[in-house]
Amino acid sequence: MAAQEKKRLVFMGTPEFAAIILNYVLDWPGGEVVAVYTQPDRPCGRGQKCKASPVKEIAMQKGLPVFQPKNFKQEDDVLALKALAPDFLLVAAYGLILPKQVLDTARFGAVNVHASLLPKYRGAAPIQRAIMAGESATGITIMLMDEGMDTGPILLQRAMAIGIEDTAKSLHDDLAHLGGRLLVEALEKMVQNKLVPIPQPDKLATYAPKLKKEEGLIDWNRPCLQVHNQIRALYPWPGAYFDWARPNQKKIRLHVYPGRIGPDLTEKVPPGTILGVEDNHIAIACADKIYLTPKVKPENSKALDGQSFYCGYLSKACSNK
Repeated sequence: MAAQEKKRLVFMGTPEFAAIILNYVLDWPGGEVVAVYTQPDRPCGRGQKCKASPVKEIAMQKGLPVFQPKNFKQEDDVLALKALAPDFLLVAAYGLILPKQVLDTARFGAVNVHASLLPKYRGAAPIQRAIMAGESATGITIMLMDEGMDTGPILLQRAMAIGIEDTAKSLHDDLAHLGGRLLVEALEKMVQNKLVPIPQPDKLATYAPKLKKEEGLIDWNRPCLQVHNQIRALYPWPGAYFDWARPNQKKIRLHVYPGRIGPDLTEKVPPGTILGVEDNHIAIACADKIYLTPKVKPENSKALDGQSFYCGYLSKACSNK
């Protein structure tokens, strides 16, 4: 029996999440990546030099053609995609809206990798929003794309637990690897006609809007668990912070690293009070308990562990009392 012809794949993605998934696709023996689409290079860093996306870096290493349209409003961009004659469009965190004429270019359809258990957390920030909401589980959904925002029928889903110490960073990496494995599994089954798309129950849909920097401001008047969920959901970007008032000195902005929930608060102190250092962790009062963070980063300074922060800030503050 003759070997089955490899499927022509066009991959569309931009950040590290997509780059991890692209590596799984490149290893799939049933397909050949004929081109990669990624967002245009963006100015980055102090010098504002244009930097290639993680997906573009992999594509260049592999010698793959790279396309970077600003959008697909130009007919030439759509025609260039059609000329590639893709069997599948594979989309993961691309960051551009794909119109119907783009979705229709692939013989077997456009397949998307989404980092939630759809229809929950449709949108741009499903990982962070799930952690912030205190969810105990999330997962990966492989879906056929339509013109809506993450509304297409589901092909495969797999759940993953969210641990109490998981951050957006740790969960991002775990979900990206799960997404890569599950996408390849879906492609295998689609080629064999073993998958039936299942419409999403729209009544159960929730949304995960894009993160804003101001969401990082910590309200210490809330229960410690909610504060912990916020801090770990926003790590590493945009980060959680608060303005700390040192005695007789100007407020300084402290960026707080993910830590752990400490013991009950036994003394009456205003929420947001820095109580001292415990086991090299900085202890901060919440509404009900003490939050223990391994590091804080003062604005325009380097990150400090508990002992360094005590020596540089707390001991001085104590001496001013």
